[in-house]
Amino acid sequence: MFKRFSVLGVLVIALSLILAACGGANDDAANNANDNNANDNANNSADGIELGGTDIEIPYVAWAGSTTRSPILGKVLEEVGYNVDVKQVEAGPMWAATADDEDTLNATGWLPATHGDYLDQYEGDVEVYDESNLVDKAPLALTVPEYMDDINSIEDLKDNEELGEAVDWEIIGIDPGAGIMQNTEEVLEEYELDNWDLTASSEAAMLAELQGKIENEEEIVVPLWKPHWIFAAEDLKMLDEPEEIYGGEGDEIQMIFNSEFEEAHPAAYEIATRFAEDWSEDIENEYMEPIFVDDEDEEKVAEQFIEENQDLVEKWTEGIAAE
Repeated sequence: MFKRFSVLGVLVIALSLILAACGGANDDAANNANDNNANDNANNSADGIELGGTDIEIPYVAWAGSTTRSPILGKVLEEVGYNVDVKQVEAGPMWAATADDEDTLNATGWLPATHGDYLDQYEGDVEVYDESNLVDKAPLALTVPEYMDDINSIEDLKDNEELGEAVDWEIIGIDPGAGIMQNTEEVLEEYELDNWDLTASSEAAMLAELQGKIENEEEIVVPLWKPHWIFAAEDLKMLDEPEEIYGGEGDEIQMIFNSEFEEAHPAAYEIATRFAEDWSEDIENEYMEPIFVDDEDEEKVAEQFIEENQDLVEKWTEGIAAE
């Protein structure tokens, strides 16, 4: 009986040694795997979010806000190593370029009213970043100088012979592809302003005409929007528009990406969305003024923004694998 117990004891001890050895090997393997994962995570953390492709395009429309914010966003992206082409186009080509090219984003999406047709047209090819707006409320309306006391609503234009003859029944507009021009055409039809015509020009030409009329205290009717530097420079009023064809209290201005942009340029996507979260109408107005009132170059103003707002730039580019 003693011998049988001894043999069994030997077998138990041997088996225990084998299991302990296996367990130790497994523990070593697990520890090594954990160490490797920790090293990988540390390397990823050190490297940051990858740039992806380094060539990026930011088309924009020559409207005051877009002309201000688009070059600033471009400069921020250049800070981490992107090659950015910020170029002025009309609204239609801007949306088409954003939909067609994975390297493209724009900071000029007026939704839901002004650019609603473009969004419908390119649905699936573009992504609207709507978690945070560049501008929360951007109202649009037909606008007149404050001294035009009797004109307070679009309905005041209908069959208004005195005003119509004073301005040749003409509303001075901006570039023909702009959403506000399409909305104004709809306004003319909806309010039966049959005698009135909308004349296309450009924002710069419209503003020059507006300020020339104001200087002589003459009548004029134009489509305008906020935020815009002209409201600080001149006393203006937006006309009431009961049917809200222009969008009522106002559109939201949003960042628009090509649907494949995030995958192609992960760091740029991260920076642009952070930019959208911190951008504000106050910042826009501050850097709009030197461009349009003091006639400074928008690229120089963008460089000025970078110099004066290093805290924001560092926040937007934190954790990016800059080249």
